[in-house]
Order: sequence, then structure tokens, then C-alpha cells
Amino acid sequence: MLNKFTDILVTIDDFVWGVPLIVLILAVGIFLTIRVKGLQITKLGRAVKEMFKNDTSGEGEVSSFAALCTALSATIGTGNIVGVATAIVAGGPGALFWMWVAALLGTATKYAECLLAVKYRQTAEDGHIVGGPFYYIEKGMGSKWKWLAKLFAFFGVCVGLLGIGTFTQINGITSAVKGFFDPNTSASVELFGSTYSWSVIIAGIILTICVALVIIGGLKRISKVAQVIVPFMAIIYVIVALLIIILNINKVPGAFKEIIESAFGMRAVAGGALGAVMVAMQKGIARGIFSNEAGLGSAPIAAAAAQSKSPAQQGLISMLGTVIDTLIICTMTGLTIVITGAWNVGLDGVDVTSKAFQDGLSPLGMPNQVAAFLLMICLVFFAFTTILGWDYYSERCLEYLTNGKQKAVKAYRWLYILAVFIGPFMTVKAVWTIADIFNGLMAIPNLIALVALSGVVVAETKIYIDGLKANKK
Repeated sequence: MLNKFTDILVTIDDFVWGVPLIVLILAVGIFLTIRVKGLQITKLGRAVKEMFKNDTSGEGEVSSFAALCTALSATIGTGNIVGVATAIVAGGPGALFWMWVAALLGTATKYAECLLAVKYRQTAEDGHIVGGPFYYIEKGMGSKWKWLAKLFAFFGVCVGLLGIGTFTQINGITSAVKGFFDPNTSASVELFGSTYSWSVIIAGIILTICVALVIIGGLKRISKVAQVIVPFMAIIYVIVALLIIILNINKVPGAFKEIIESAFGMRAVAGGALGAVMVAMQKGIARGIFSNEAGLGSAPIAAAAAQSKSPAQQGLISMLGTVIDTLIICTMTGLTIVITGAWNVGLDGVDVTSKAFQDGLSPLGMPNQVAAFLLMICLVFFAFTTILGWDYYSERCLEYLTNGKQKAVKAYRWLYILAVFIGPFMTVKAVWTIADIFNGLMAIPNLIALVALSGVVVAETKIYIDGLKANKK
């Protein structure tokens, strides 16, 4: 019975994250790119400048940079390490190319949704700032669309509590710790009728305490932690990946050639080119969207709290999240995998990236255990910050659903902490699949709003650009 239920969920999941949603997200990205005249390319330099300026002059709870880090804390996760590897194994090196395409279009989507979040944000009774797709749907599209806003918020709570924010991340952390410290389950204990390594139990308890200490403090504490951990973990990971690329620099041209040829089916056997292209495209685009969350409506919830005077200004800063997540970090992972050939040796998931790190760093004479340890540390930090980011997102969704009842939000925090605590012991595939479905369903109300409010995005963009021109005079 349970297997049949799981099979039904997998079928629904395949449909939700199948071609229709991918095409819809890409179509909205193309539409918005045209409407803002390729702003994600022409104003990229300006976006970087605004990020370092870190404006705190407007209304909001946290700085523009802190809001970006909070959003990145949720998007930079195990998907950047495990997801990229899975996409390349399934779709070939060409999947990385299509990941870039998804990111390029996704920056326009991220710009628009974060701009709207600041435009339509509200101040709660106790003075804190709230905003996101639920508010720009209700305030921008009109109260008759409030049901759509409620639907988005409901999906957001489900995603945070049922898996993406809790079970999958803590499970990923404890699995990585066990894989390094106790791969053969030598030190174990019987719990709930199953055998668990002590490394899993100890890691789970430590992580639960750390999560509790942060999220009980609310957004300001989450953003403070994110401002420290996110840049640190991203820089460390990129440095290690760059080191692998430099050590294997002679293989880089061949890797790019392999990526391009694979993306367009040039390396496929006769008669299989179209099929190879479709697989590479689907896996790469789906993983790119899933990793950077452009169009899903999660990042605008963080962007709404930014101390920014201009909606367009924060939109520019927030769109850098997609650049950092996919065009930089996912690219680093992908290149190390393609350069070392780790994708084509019969491994899957984190084992692919682990082999890439081990083989890539071997010219230094570095023991495999050291390379594996570096990857484990990155996984732990990536997943930990995702837990924090999704707690904030789901809290804001719940706050909207309950009309701002803080008692419900505070009770939810403890429920969230409990979910993190039991996460290492969850093995039911259905839990992950349900969370995956809700994650995809979040996108639909948000995408409808982005198309409906695209005129507002264009108008706010014009105001911002005209202001820049006037200041130059």
C-alpha cells in the first residue's frame, strides 16, 4: 500500500517538475528579459556596485547585503554539490550548458519578483517588515486574487516544514558526516527498531541545537549568521574548485568543448542526437531552476525586508543571487566533474563530486581523506544555512496565512526545530517527494503574478534608470 502511494506521488512529482513547469518558468524568464530589455546583462556591473554599497537608508529590517545573504542561505545548498552531479550523470556534460541558460533567464525573473516584493511590502503591527509573492499578488493584482496569495503561502509552509527546509537538509548533513567518520557503521546503537551510527545521532543533536539558537532569534539573527557563513562557505568552495581547475588547466578547453558538444547532441551516437539534447536540456534546466529558485517566489520574501529606498535597486542586488548560485558555484562544481571525468565512472550523487575533488587535488599529493573532508565541511555549511533560510521563508508564509499571529509563528519555530531533530531518522521516500511537489507548486501562483504585474516592473525600472541618468548630469 505504501509503495503504491509512493509511486503515485512520484508520478505527480514527475509531472509537476516535468516539461510544462520548466517551459512555463523559461517562458516567463524570456518574457521578462524582453520587457526589461536584457537588464540582467546591461546592468550587471551596476548590480555589483549596489551590492557593495550595501544601502541601509530605506525602510526595512536588514541591509540590502544581509537580505541577499538570507536568500542565498536558502538557495545555496546540497543541490549545488549533489544536484549538479546528478544532472551531469543523467544528462551528460551538456546539462551544465542548459543550467547556464536557465540562470541567464532566471536573473530577469529574480529581478522582477524581488522588485515587486519591495514595492508591495507591508509593515506589521509590531513594526517589522513583511512581504513576498502573497503581498504583491493581493496588493498588486487586487483583493479578488487573495485566494492565489493564500495558496502560495500554504505551499511555502509545507515546503519549509515537510522536507526542503528540514528533513532533506539535516539528513544530507548527517549522511555526509557518517560517510566521513563512520562509513561502515562501526559505532552504532539500536533506535526505533533500526541501527544508527553514533556519528548520525551526535551530528543531529549538535545541528538541532545550532539551528534552535539561531532561529529562535528571528530574522535579524538569521541574517547576521547568514552574512558570516554564506560568503565564507561560498568563497572556500569556489577557492577549492578553482584550485582543481588551475591544477588541471590543460583540460579546461577540452571540458568546455565537451559541454557544448554534449548540449547540442554532437557527441551522441547516430540517431540519438535529439534524445541526448532533450535529456541534457531537461536535466540541466530543471536543476538550474531548482538550485537558484528563480521564479519559485522564495527569494522575494527575504528581499522585502531589505533597507532599500528603491524597489529596482533591491531587484538588481537580489538577482545576483542567481549569478552567485548557478553561474559561479554550480559552474565550479560542474567544471570539476567534467574535467576529472568523474561523471562517467558509474557513481552518482555526492560520490561523483567527492571523486572529482579527490582526483582534481591529487597533483598536490593531497590524501583522498583530506579532499573528502573539505567536501563534507562545504556540504554541512551549505545544508545548515538552507535550514535557516527556509525557516524564515515558511515563517513569513505562516504569518500571512494567520493574519500576523505571532503566537502561531513562535509555536511553528519549535515545530520546525522538532522536524530538524527527527530528520536524520526519516527514511520514507514519500516525505521528500511531497516536499518536492509543494516546491514546484509554489512557482505557479508566483509566475502568474509576475506576468500580470510586469508593467509595474517596467515602470519601476524606468524610474530607477531615469534617476541614475539624472544623478550623472
